[in-house]
Amino acid sequence: MGRSRRSIPEELLLLALDPTTGTTAQPQSLDLGLAGAQLVELALAGRIAPDGDRIAVVSPRPTGDPTLDCALELLRRRGAPVRAVNWIGGPRLGLRQTYLSHLERCGMVHAVAGQMCGVLPTTRYQASQTEISREIRTRLDSAIRTGVPPDPRTAALAALAHAVGLGKHLYPGNEGRSSRSRLRDLIRHDPMGGLVAHAVMDVQNGVGAQPRRSPAPAAGRQAAPGARPAPEPARGVPMQPRRGSMARAVAH
Repeated sequence: MGRSRRSIPEELLLLALDPTTGTTAQPQSLDLGLAGAQLVELALAGRIAPDGDRIAVVSPRPTGDPTLDCALELLRRRGAPVRAVNWIGGPRLGLRQTYLSHLERCGMVHAVAGQMCGVLPTTRYQASQTEISREIRTRLDSAIRTGVPPDPRTAALAALAHAVGLGKHLYPGNEGRSSRSRLRDLIRHDPMGGLVAHAVMDVQNGVGAQPRRSPAPAAGRQAAPGARPAPEPARGVPMQPRRGSMARAVAH
């Protein structure tokens, strides 16, 4: 895969960069989104394909992008198709910093050193080529406002932007409410982008962390001696899902 085209992880990160502060919006969910964006990019390159709610490697041939090829090799080593929610919810420490460093090498952002509380050293990133960020944003705006079905890359980018919560960053306030709604609706235009975006949201909601429940005993079948029946929720009170923990390094 040639490097003349920006990858979806790179575009997602550029969308999340605040041009004023140099920080990234939604940093924790953005880490999940970047892992999901890698899956979409690999699918567009013909290396992986959806298999139900799982991801299967269909061609282990390298893409030429070292970061994507690392993800592809990890998927290949799994052997069997892996659930998208399990892959995205796995440890991805340093992924955001890897892409920020790559964008810096390409001249798309530049690092600005600073201090937090006057003591802790920090690094923030400002867009160097603002026309690139504007072009990405224009594509997204056009897909939202024209109602014309977007190309697969833009559709996937929109789905991921919604999944990680960038809607309020891109279209803030009451005036941006309709744009945020249409951004969410674009999730249906790309099957792989939709699968990955839903997986990102499931991880944030703790769905992937919940173990599968054993099927209830069939009618007429006796439970094992000494086993306690599963408690039933009180009538009229929905059971609340358990939230999984997400420990991630946050690099600004």
